[in-house]
Amino acid sequence: MKLADLRKLSIKQEMRIHFAVVGGLECVITERGIAQVPGLHGAPAFDLERELDRAREFRFEPARQPDRKHTAPVRVHTRDEVVRLLAPASATTAAEHEDE
Repeated sequence: MKLADLRKLSIKQEMRIHFAVVGGLECVITERGIAQVPGLHGAPAFDLERELDRAREFRFEPARQPDRKHTAPVRVHTRDEVVRLLAPASATTAAEHEDE
């Protein structure tokens, strides 16, 4: 699983994806595919790809709520579950490259 894969998934599903990074911080991949680390001021002392490799839990939060009375649930996924979510996209991408 790569950061680019999660970025594509967040755009496609219109979700914000959260995972923990060092120092008690959290990476948030927005529904526009932008990876942000709120609370980080300046250049990070870590690599987000490496932090993603260490992440074991991911929180998926809908970017848009249907309405105020019926909020969409936040879902927590394990690493294995996220890999399975990404599998169809990875298979499609691999098939596209084989046709070239």
